[in-house]
Amino acid sequence: MAEDQPEQPERVLTIPNLISFARLAGVPVFLWLVLGVRTQAGDWWAVGLLMAAGLSDWLDGKIARALNQQSRLGEILDPAADRLYIVSTIIALAIRAIIGWWLVAILAARELVLGVVLLVLRRHGYGPLHVSFVGKAATLNLLYAFPLLFLGSHETSYAGVARVFGWAFALWGTALYWWAAALYVEQARRLLAADRAGRRGGSLCPEGSTGKR
Repeated sequence: MAEDQPEQPERVLTIPNLISFARLAGVPVFLWLVLGVRTQAGDWWAVGLLMAAGLSDWLDGKIARALNQQSRLGEILDPAADRLYIVSTIIALAIRAIIGWWLVAILAARELVLGVVLLVLRRHGYGPLHVSFVGKAATLNLLYAFPLLFLGSHETSYAGVARVFGWAFALWGTALYWWAAALYVEQARRLLAADRAGRRGGSLCPEGSTGKR
């Protein structure tokens, strides 16, 4: 049986965390460009900001592993920044009628499901589970989709192609997003079942968790 994984150190001022803070600071700038400026030039700047956010998401993970600067705060900031960009972008796209509110509802329902699962885990003394490869792939697809959908909303020669690829990434990313949610729910179910079995047997050996706190 697998042992609990070791707790990450309580570090705050690390290079990966500073990158994550910068990503979070870019969210209001992005919203201002998309909803305040509402010009083709503003959208291009917003697309550039999304691309920089996606690059920094990859970069902070590489730096954390290379410099051994993993931290509990980093485990929270990284997915939080991803979710905040996704939520901000889909709401902005819906407000500008580039996508329908039905897509917002589908993605919001997924977040609601995971929120309930996280509450249940915390009630049993567990922190968030690790993000799966499917979840990372879903996020990457959505981060590809949003810039293309923005560019596809303009009256340009490339708009049609951008819309086609943008919707392809959006729908595939949404499907992967729900698949990742299903894997997360199953992982939590197995963890809590092992917890109950361990309590009955007098020992705990949860598998796949970040560990009790």
